[in-house]
Amino acid sequence: MRKKKPKIRAIQPDPRYGDQMVTRFVNNLMLQGKKSTAYQLFYDAMDIVKERTGEDEHEIWRKALSNVTPQVEVRSRRIGGATFQIPTDIPSNRKLSIGMKWMIKFARQRGGKGMAEKLAAEVMAASKGEGAAVKRKEDTHKMAESNRAFAHFRV
Repeated sequence: MRKKKPKIRAIQPDPRYGDQMVTRFVNNLMLQGKKSTAYQLFYDAMDIVKERTGEDEHEIWRKALSNVTPQVEVRSRRIGGATFQIPTDIPSNRKLSIGMKWMIKFARQRGGKGMAEKLAAEVMAASKGEGAAVKRKEDTHKMAESNRAFAHFRV
């Protein structure tokens, strides 16, 4: 077993917005270590968002991310031969991570021409409280609400 937990590495802010959250998002977006390609995709998507909405694209992206970020999740726990879905609060770091991954996942599944186009569409939909990633969040919250009776099993 490990003696110490590894130190959390500092994330460098991205070049355009100077935001560490954007870098985290791009790191999740990246495939096969191609970071510059991921940055280009993200910035192209942001340009599309700016062109279509005429508003600050960084603020729209932040709003979309907050709309997608879940507050609770259900965890399976085996108690006395039965498995219960127990609603638990999520640590803030994990909340963001889940939200980013959902947004990227559902952008990839979207129909459209090119990843930048798909990501822009997902960001715009999520900022309005629509889209598949927001639906996933709402489904997760509903599941946690319906299993609230088992919250006393929480550890």
